[in-house]
Amino acid sequence: MKIHILAGGPDEHMPPLHQSNDVKWVGVDRGVFLLLQQDILPVKAFGDFDSITNEQLKLVREALQDVELYPAEKDATDLELAFEWAIEQKPDSICIFGATGGRLDHMFGSIQLLYKGLKKKANVQMIDNQNVIQLFEPGTYHVDRLKEFHYISFVPFAGGVKELTLEGFKYPLNKHEVELGSTLCISNELIQQRGTFSFTKGILMMVRSNDKRCL
Repeated sequence: MKIHILAGGPDEHMPPLHQSNDVKWVGVDRGVFLLLQQDILPVKAFGDFDSITNEQLKLVREALQDVELYPAEKDATDLELAFEWAIEQKPDSICIFGATGGRLDHMFGSIQLLYKGLKKKANVQMIDNQNVIQLFEPGTYHVDRLKEFHYISFVPFAGGVKELTLEGFKYPLNKHEVELGSTLCISNELIQQRGTFSFTKGILMMVRSNDKRCL
């Protein structure tokens, strides 16, 4: 079973959403209404729903049986509440959509959920129309070349990364230490159909992107 969570981020950052029999959709705040607009019926909804109108909320409550309504003042974001529920279901994977763009505080908070998922051994990705973001603990991993996400960047997430090795990449590394704050591994590319990356210490963020625009 896969769980896809749609938050209410800006429409221009949304990738195409597809319904599938093996996916359970969860809507967060405005994301619930966006799903209904695309004829996708979520299994559950979370939020204070302060980003939609009363009329839209009425439509949501009429369409869904399971709506968890929270006050605006609380100790967790709507997305975190939905994410915690998703983790408890022990799915094969969790994909979070609609969590990038717009307010940076919400986006950085959403990225922290990737860390929470990593610590609970969950397979979690954050996806928008330009990027796929995922965290990794030390180990060896294989990554396949994808036409729609050509560029691959590696960023230390919490402290430095020890002995990072990149094989099958345009810019390879061999047991290199990447310090926190370094941009050494930004905008790499696979030159083989499958590449390998490994490291022995730290937490590594991998960002796959479909556009070479950079600063």
